Amino acid sequence: MALSNNPREGNLRFVSSLLYKVIATNSQDQQIQGDIMKKVRDVLNAKGHDTFSIIPSATVWDAIKLMTEKGVGALLVTENDALVGIVSERDYLKKVELMGRASQTTAVSDIMTANPFTVSPNFDMEACMQLMTDKRIRHLPVVENGKLLAMISIRDLLECTMQEQKYLIQQLEQYIRGESY
Repeated sequence: MALSNNPREGNLRFVSSLLYKVIATNSQDQQIQGDIMKKVRDVLNAKGHDTFSIIPSATVWDAIKLMTEKGVGALLVTENDALVGIVSERDYLKKVELMGRASQTTAVSDIMTANPFTVSPNFDMEACMQLMTDKRIRHLPVVENGKLLAMISIRDLLECTMQEQKYLIQQLEQYIRGESY
């Protein structure tokens, strides 16, 4: 599946991929090779596996309170340790506030997104970003063998992408100055 119809973006992706391979292959330092993050597993290792969840029968008030306390924009909705949905600040605004409902009496199950898109730890970061962009979502639960592991956000992916770019620029600058290889 092509991620972009723009040939320039494809070329940039190809060149970046080649540069990553050259840097990783030529690097003497195994730690440096590990710094190039490409998979969801790498994102989780960098950010941690902390996630916050709520049950479907809880009130939206409880969900908003928990999101505020934890400083997050979404909660996983779980029942008996199984993922059944996701609820976000956007859901609250669109499905409670704008519709004149009361957050203290509305159940999370009434506003959550059921059966959300999920990814595995082996999913490529770029594919996650494309999925989030295409589906206009900001959070992806991470599931492996039917078990809920964590959740990643667009912010997590952007932070890792910026780290990759910083690292790549540093390696290219060293290469240009003749300091490596």
